[in-house]
Order: sequence, then C-alpha cells, then structure tokens
Amino acid sequence: MTLRKVLLPLVAGSLALSLAACSEEDKAVKEETPQVEANEKGTKEGEATAKAMQVKLAEQQVDKNKVVAVVNNEELTGVEYNAALTSFQGQMQQTGQDPTSKEVAEQVKGQALDALVNHTLILQKANEAAITASEAEINKRYATFEEREKAMKKALEAESMDVKTVKEQIAESLLVEKYQEKVVPADEVKVTDKEIQVYYDQAAAQSKEAGQEQELPPLEEASEEIKGILKQQQQQEILAIHVEELKAEAKIDLKI
Repeated sequence: MTLRKVLLPLVAGSLALSLAACSEEDKAVKEETPQVEANEKGTKEGEATAKAMQVKLAEQQVDKNKVVAVVNNEELTGVEYNAALTSFQGQMQQTGQDPTSKEVAEQVKGQALDALVNHTLILQKANEAAITASEAEINKRYATFEEREKAMKKALEAESMDVKTVKEQIAESLLVEKYQEKVVPADEVKVTDKEIQVYYDQAAAQSKEAGQEQELPPLEEASEEIKGILKQQQQQEILAIHVEELKAEAKIDLKI
C-alpha cells in the first residue's frame, strides 16, 4: 500500500501538468516564459537537493562484504545492514528528521544494528525449533503483494531487487511470524471491549484531525479488525521482551 500512495500522486501530478499545459496553449509566450523558467529553476534546485541527500545517505552505508556484527557465530554483512539502514533512514525522513545529521545518523545506525541482531536471533531460534516456510506459503504471500501493488515490478527495479530476493525476504518474514505465534499464541492474547473502544476513538480523532473526508466504518463493523490489530500489537510487545532475553543469553559482537 505504501508504494501505491507514493506512486499515484506522482502519476496524478504528471497528468495534471500535462492537462495544464494543454489548457494554456493559447496564452502568449511572453506570459508563459517567466513561469516556465521559474518552474524549471525550482525543479532543478529540487533535483539537486534530492541528489545531494542521496549521496549523503549512501555515505553512511558500509561495504557489502564487511562483517558488521557476529551473532552466536553467525556473521552479518553490509548487505543486510545497508538494507536495514536504508529502511530507517526513510522512516526518519518521513517524520521530518534529517538522517544525515550527526545525532540522527548515530541513532539510525544503532536502530539498524539492533533490528538486524533481533531479526537474526529470531531466525536462529526458528531454525532451532524446525520452523519452516513452504514454497506454497511463500508463493501465496508473494501473489498477494503482486495483486495489491500494481507497481511491484517498478518498485523492485528501483530497489535493485529481483523476485528471488523478495521471496527470500518473504520466507524470513513467515518464519518470524510463525516463531512469534509459537512464543505468543494469538488465541492466548486477550483483548477487551474497552481496549477496542479506546483504539476506535483514537483512530476517529486522528482521522478528524487529519481532515479526512472518508468516515470510519461503525464500531460494530470494525471491531474484529481492531481486535486483530490489538492482538498483534500485544504479541509483538511480548516478543520484544522475549528477544531481549535472547540477547542477554546470546554472544553478540558488534563490529561497527
């Protein structure tokens, strides 16, 4: 869904510019020239700023073959670290923070390493428990992505990823989900009606504050979906505590 939110405005923006150009064809060239030049200047400046930012972000990455951490004798390399780093850099930008500033860069580095170590510990435990993801499960999950994201192919190309890499990540994601279910079974997580009401009220308030025109469905209709969300949140919170226990027992050596 995120890709769609990003790509559709770009497409709509391009279409709007084309329509505007057509509707203004009969205007005098002298009237258009200053605005065109201003737009071109603004576009070039924006492109230069974005390019400079990408260069700075790329400078934070490490060599893809560099060992960034060792977790229980398993070496984690720059390939994995850079992927996590890029994700957290993007999150910082979305919240209006500059991931290239010294303070935020250090924060992002720590988050990327921590996430990578946590992910590795879970996968190690999943393997120990003989938890697997079948090819059928992986293909089914991949099919839902393809169906939901019409721009999947372009997105993969933009991230320099191929289908094989995506399916490997899906497999790991399935292992994490299955391990989470093993540690914290969903049917053992209880959600009260009051918690559902509080979540619904908060969502309604945020929607109103954001000025969204589309109203939320009635609580009766959204109740089960909210219950599932709250269950998952509780599972993740308990899993996070479990991972901290795993870290305390694990042999972890950070190299950067």
